[in-house]
Amino acid sequence: MKNKLDNYIIKGGKKLFGEVYVQTSKNASLPIISASLLTTDKVRIKDCPDILDVKNMILMLQKLGVKINNDDKDIIIDSSNLNNVNLDCKLTKTMRSSIFLLGSLLHRFGTIMINTPGGCKIGARPIDIHVDAFKKLGVKVVCMGDCLFFDASKARAGKIHLKLPSVGATENIVQFACLLKGETQIFNAAKEPEVVDLCNFLSLMGAKIFGAGTNKITIYGVDRLHGVEYSPIGDRIVAGTLMVAVALTGGKLALKNVNAHQNEKLIDILRRMGCQINIKHGIIKISNSNRLSSIDVSTGYYPDFPTDLQSMLLVMMCLADGESRLRENVFENRFLIKDELIKMGAKIQQIDNRNVLVEGQPELTGCTVRAKDLRGGASLVLAGLVAQGETRVADIHYIDRGYDHLENVLSSLGADIKRK
Repeated sequence: MKNKLDNYIIKGGKKLFGEVYVQTSKNASLPIISASLLTTDKVRIKDCPDILDVKNMILMLQKLGVKINNDDKDIIIDSSNLNNVNLDCKLTKTMRSSIFLLGSLLHRFGTIMINTPGGCKIGARPIDIHVDAFKKLGVKVVCMGDCLFFDASKARAGKIHLKLPSVGATENIVQFACLLKGETQIFNAAKEPEVVDLCNFLSLMGAKIFGAGTNKITIYGVDRLHGVEYSPIGDRIVAGTLMVAVALTGGKLALKNVNAHQNEKLIDILRRMGCQINIKHGIIKISNSNRLSSIDVSTGYYPDFPTDLQSMLLVMMCLADGESRLRENVFENRFLIKDELIKMGAKIQQIDNRNVLVEGQPELTGCTVRAKDLRGGASLVLAGLVAQGETRVADIHYIDRGYDHLENVLSSLGADIKRK
């Protein structure tokens, strides 16, 4: 059983071999679960990942009167008795994904009060983009201490120009506008595959959405949505994590349930750093037997290199031959892993809160390190897989937020990793 105080104990030096069916995407599943509230019919979401963020989302909805049943790894959602709009403050403060409920609950109740959502402390991550977007649709928003009150009694379709291509704001407005009479247009919309997946889900429910995956999304409001069965996409960040694991440790891995195009930037980088990658019949095969080459990379919004894989790339740079540079363009505080890697022998110079310079070393040395965010925590596990000796990763509840039993997946590939 998972425990918040658990640690990962890793003995490095094992190469990874095998095949993995990549888990369903966290960042696709959460907004899809939220969007299921837009109908009173039953919705089945297939192969839902067994991760902490999904569990907390389910718990949050159950407290609102939503019936959710498990059928193996599928979840069946029945929101016909949704009777409460008071979100659990403790849960909303621990998971930023609670903001996805805003669009659907605002449609169901007309008014809603929410706490400022939490999540990983990787930057300011303001929700002002969400607030401004709803205001453009006639929603009244009032700040009341740590809470925001939304009133949609005078909401109307309209045009929204996002100042940044925010994934969350795009997904929130798409949900809300599906049942809003008239035509709503989102300019500078997020293009991420998870946004496209949400739009595909809603379209199967009867929504009229056009332009998903481009910077302009148009939604024509309909009278109602109906129930559906849906399989969300595979998790491109988990797939990327496993590809980096093989790049670091050596070995050979085949990945299924992953769209190679969605990880195109990472695949290109891995090849440039010395890995061998073959893509055929929807399966990604990666192997590595070389010392990694240095590289310069900048993160960005999709289709640029994803910020969620930035810390994994930083670990590779620590072991690459030569000097590498990494620029973070999305979040201003995403180098939390830096000090933990330095404990392991990495040479990282932080130039400012957006840029680091890395001098590659022949090896890292195991020690006790602490996860401080979801992706950084997973990256420390990767560092432990390749480090000399034993590595203890503490605070792994962060990792549980997005990885479905990561220790079991890695153990099945030959890693020496235990949860204690």
